[in-house]
Amino acid sequence: MVTKQIIFKIGTGSYGIDVSKVMGIEKDIPVVEIPNAPDCIKGMINLRGDVIPVFSLRDKFHMPAAENLETKELVIAKSNGVVIAIEVDLVEEIVELEDSKIGPAPVIIKAQGTEYIESVAHVENNLVLIIDLDGLLDAGQANTLQAIVDNQ
Repeated sequence: MVTKQIIFKIGTGSYGIDVSKVMGIEKDIPVVEIPNAPDCIKGMINLRGDVIPVFSLRDKFHMPAAENLETKELVIAKSNGVVIAIEVDLVEEIVELEDSKIGPAPVIIKAQGTEYIESVAHVENNLVLIIDLDGLLDAGQANTLQAIVDNQ
């Protein structure tokens, strides 16, 4: 079987998300900060009249802020039924991956707090961590985000 993945960079790491969960890719949209927002929530955007929370994978991965990065890209996707904008450094490409190029995530990676890492793929000479969007947010976080959107 073949799956399509959007491959993107955060820092020096490469990550992928199943294309079927992605609704679009945007850049240069101003992010409005939300006071007292939950961890990993950078703020919200207005995308063609829809208010969408912006989720930072960099914060989720406990990575330092990016230096010398003028623009970031937003991958618009669904996680646990909530539309979110995932902030990434750079969307690189969309690739088709055969099952033979995808393996389970090593046990050491699938520790508590990293359940969202679904698998590891070999793309050219790079390892790509494939992210399960439904594992990215737990039900409580999804409800909090939906409440933020509903109150705008």
